[in-house]
Amino acid sequence: MTSPGTAGAEGPRRIVLVRHAQTVDNAARVWQGHKDTELSARGHEQVAAAAPHLAAYAPALIVSSDLQRASTTAEAISRLTGVDVRLDERLREVHVGEWQGLHADDVRERYPDLVAALDRGEDVPRGVTGESRAQVAERAGAALRDIAGQLEPGRTAVVVAHGVSARVAAADLVGLDQDVSDAVFRGLDNCHWIELVESGKSYSERVRWRISGWNLGPWNV
Repeated sequence: MTSPGTAGAEGPRRIVLVRHAQTVDNAARVWQGHKDTELSARGHEQVAAAAPHLAAYAPALIVSSDLQRASTTAEAISRLTGVDVRLDERLREVHVGEWQGLHADDVRERYPDLVAALDRGEDVPRGVTGESRAQVAERAGAALRDIAGQLEPGRTAVVVAHGVSARVAAADLVGLDQDVSDAVFRGLDNCHWIELVESGKSYSERVRWRISGWNLGPWNV
């Protein structure tokens, strides 16, 4: 059986969009945003379990957010494949402004109106001075489209990003409304991924990117 990343020239292109492994701040329920946090002990275990599954896609490209929690995850895949990691800051997590470094309980206590707006599904800037979901979708979606444009037929890219940036970039690539995506899809677990495949219909030559798997991981592939 031909692996996804080495399909023939007639095969589909594929993007595997991965959320980084658990960090010490994830475990402590601290808002990170652009805070450059190290992986936790559990995170390193997750990487060890997930990397062989991701390497099995035989990626032609490995692209990562430049934050170390993502790049460390990507480097583990790189070591198994021999493919160098390319960093792209557009894949960074949503900037959370004044919330960065604060515990989740403190955020709910100190910013009740803003948290309530997010709970209602409103796309307001995180942490007053941070980014909105739409802003993240614009930059992360552009990064993902650039990666798609660099893939040859039948090839796969593994892209390591973050919980919000991965989800909104995937929705942007397939043309899914962000409000619908937010309402329908659960968030990605650490070291889990979204599989995106370029496909067409039997009666049409038009192809488009589609979601073929969501929140996949070594524990449920």
